[in-house]
Amino acid sequence: MPAQSKAQQRAAGAALSAKRGETRVSDLQGASKDMYDSMSEEELEDYASADHDDLPETVDGDD
Repeated sequence: MPAQSKAQQRAAGAALSAKRGETRVSDLQGASKDMYDSMSEEELEDYASADHDDLPETVDGDD
């Protein structure tokens, strides 16, 4: 399932970067840290690859 907001997409991108070793896990905060801990690399790729042009900045439930 792709991200439903730009905030989710950014958080997934940050978590994906840490999963791949491109950034430090200790740099993650909030939703990106939760995503890193609970999602696979494949799930994070799906979230991060959403077309962001049509996404709202946030949706109810975004942190």
